[in-house]
Amino acid sequence: MGRGQSERLVPMLEEMLSEAGLAWGDLDAVGVGIGPGNFTGIRIAVATARGLSLALGVPAIGVSGFEAACPEPARSTTVVIDAPRDQVYVQRVGNGTGAPRIVPQSEIGRLDPPIVRLNDLPLDEMVTNIARLARRRRTAPSPRPAPLYVRATDAAPSRDVPPVILP
Repeated sequence: MGRGQSERLVPMLEEMLSEAGLAWGDLDAVGVGIGPGNFTGIRIAVATARGLSLALGVPAIGVSGFEAACPEPARSTTVVIDAPRDQVYVQRVGNGTGAPRIVPQSEIGRLDPPIVRLNDLPLDEMVTNIARLARRRRTAPSPRPAPLYVRATDAAPSRDVPPVILP
């Protein structure tokens, strides 16, 4: 969705609940993907989940894309998520989990196998994995979800001269 995510998100959630025969009050937790990913989309999703959590009195649980790609690794697995500028986000999950990092896409062949690419998973499988992980974690104490940033923002302040404010 190029534009209008924030306006469409809550009505879309209401449609999903209705199709399942549920109402907001039936929820006992809110699971949300925290990234890495599209900056605006992740921020909208996390803010909505935190707002719903507060309004409904249920926990909000953040799940990273790395966890969603490989929710129950039988062994250490390298998870790769497409990033801008011919790069990928990479994290080793399972036994020996490492910190997420960003590498050029050309280095995928040098990563330790097995490799799972989040972008190869069907969207419904990724959403189901987030829901299952959130359900498992709903009773454990956890921090409020926050966007997962692997790298610093590349946004720069405007170079435009600010307008003069007249007295």
